[in-house]
Amino acid sequence: MYHTWMRSFSPAPVHHRLGLVCLGVGLQYGALPAVGPRTLDHHTAVVISAGSGWLRTPDGRTRTVTAPALLWLAPDIPHHYGAAPGRGWDESFVDFTGPAVAAYTELGCIEPDRPLVPLTDTADARAAIARITRAARSGNPLLEVETSAAVHELLIALRRARADDTPGTDPVLDALARDAFLPLSVAEHAARHGMTPAELRAAVRRGAGCSPKDYLLGIRLHRAKELLTATELPVAAVARRVGYDDPAYFSRLFTRRVGTAPVRFRERQGRPLPDSWSDRVPHPEKSPMIGSRHSARSA
Repeated sequence: MYHTWMRSFSPAPVHHRLGLVCLGVGLQYGALPAVGPRTLDHHTAVVISAGSGWLRTPDGRTRTVTAPALLWLAPDIPHHYGAAPGRGWDESFVDFTGPAVAAYTELGCIEPDRPLVPLTDTADARAAIARITRAARSGNPLLEVETSAAVHELLIALRRARADDTPGTDPVLDALARDAFLPLSVAEHAARHGMTPAELRAAVRRGAGCSPKDYLLGIRLHRAKELLTATELPVAAVARRVGYDDPAYFSRLFTRRVGTAPVRFRERQGRPLPDSWSDRVPHPEKSPMIGSRHSARSA
């Protein structure tokens, strides 16, 4: 006994320019029949939120699937899977494609070479899928836009829910973030953590989906933007605070990556109100409260 609900969508070329498009969504539970062997021409994320089953990979191995788990079905790669006899499992799936797939794959949010991924939970992923099912109502003029946005959310939720890589607990990334503003090369960063440069590159690629150089640059530029926006420090001082002794090099790097020079970036942020501006960068987990002027002054 099993229950199934599915919808298929046909996005237009203009919708593909959103980066990701949803081709279909489904909710199923119970002793579902096996799927495959088959191949697809698009990506599918199959979220198993309860129960168990099996997955047969292209190398002929049969692996046990225990919820919560994710099955990645990649284009042109054969797959064959099914729920266990008896109670079966609870499954939801989303079919998607689009030019942004390549970037999400490079960033580690889509793993075509890893068909079975254990998850910590499926709450956020199921919430994103629920937004797709709600958008599928009859006559919705924004169906393709809403479902596209939800696919982006789904990929982020699945990345965060990976059981083997809980964000905020990766010691390599934590160590790099702590030392990001020191004037060190990638080789020197690796040596500080008892790793070879190749080992560091592999660890950062696995944890952040990019190279150590790009990971460090992202942290530095993010901090530079905060300082340019929230302080009146000269550009040279901002450069030194984020690890660059050469202000000209920092300005060229900032301009190339951000698309505008540091001085121009600061000008575009606007001028602060005299009685409501602070030159202290707030902690990201302690956001300032918005209240009345009287309450702010009396605090």
